[in-house]
Amino acid sequence: MMRRLKSACALSAFCLLAAPAMALDGWHLQDTVKIPGKGSAWDYLALDGTHNHLFIGHRKEGLQVFDLATKTVVKTIAGTESASSNGATLAPEFDLGISNNENGTIIPFKLSTLEAGEPIKLGEELDTSHYDPASKRIVVNMASGADGTDLVVLEAPSLKQVGIIKVPTKKPEHAEADGAGNFYLAARDTEMVYRLDTKSLAVTASWPTPGCGQTNSVALDAANKRLMLGCRGNASTKPSFAVMNVETGAIVFSAEVGGGNDGVAFDAQLKRIFLTNGVNAVMNIFEQKDADHYAQVEALGTQAGVRSLALDPKTKTIYSVTAEGTADYSKKITTSVSPYYANTFFPDTFAVLTYGKK
Repeated sequence: MMRRLKSACALSAFCLLAAPAMALDGWHLQDTVKIPGKGSAWDYLALDGTHNHLFIGHRKEGLQVFDLATKTVVKTIAGTESASSNGATLAPEFDLGISNNENGTIIPFKLSTLEAGEPIKLGEELDTSHYDPASKRIVVNMASGADGTDLVVLEAPSLKQVGIIKVPTKKPEHAEADGAGNFYLAARDTEMVYRLDTKSLAVTASWPTPGCGQTNSVALDAANKRLMLGCRGNASTKPSFAVMNVETGAIVFSAEVGGGNDGVAFDAQLKRIFLTNGVNAVMNIFEQKDADHYAQVEALGTQAGVRSLALDPKTKTIYSVTAEGTADYSKKITTSVSPYYANTFFPDTFAVLTYGKK
């Protein structure tokens, strides 16, 4: 009788459906909150888990503080609208945040009260900055010159300039510190990773990233000494996710992802890597099998423009932003990303998107 049941079950569509199967990893869009506004572009996101705030670099609309509990913008940091904020860098141990502004200034503020200090002029233009807890220093990506870029180095919390690190790239991008004095910077134009020492103010190593065209975003697995790279691709290389051994500079893994990457995050507990890609509107999710082996477990459809992200390591929630946009050909278009890359955004369409597991 049991043999007959097993035989019947083998031929039954019901039993096939009921049998154990590989399930989706389970990430999906949980919430969308519209933020009224004029229709400005945006750049970086930063999460302050202690105060439950998401800092949004909304450029001409300033550094906006989105409260994750009330799901509202509770503050725009003073002075950051006219300065055009690209985003925030946080040094929680000093109750310090800084707005990185397109006009070449930084504006410090307190994380606890959101009270802003006076702007500090560093140059004519800057992109972003990065905090190194080991050296208590902040590295600022300034506008490039003819022979590369001067990274301005500041002490925290005084924000006094202590020096400059010269790097031979005109497109310095995302960076991460390892907590041991090393600082890893991606360069989009040279397709390199530079290792910096923020105490000696020196470039201590530089490694090419073969198969990783337009090296852009980074996340660090400090325990395994692996750097996760989001690569936009070029004429001969497809957009990809790559992993570098930061002891040797060798690329140990790569796989194709969606186009228009501008964000990568690593969760050591979940062994997951998330890459947000705004051109193809997809979030690629990889599982870390071990230091050198990775498997893509999901490619979640998102929305055009979902390219930046912030990951809450406690709640395992991912935040991003986007807006309805269009490519207006009477204006400059960033064709290095896409010939259809949006350069104009419609008022009152900007939104904060929340992703999580079922």
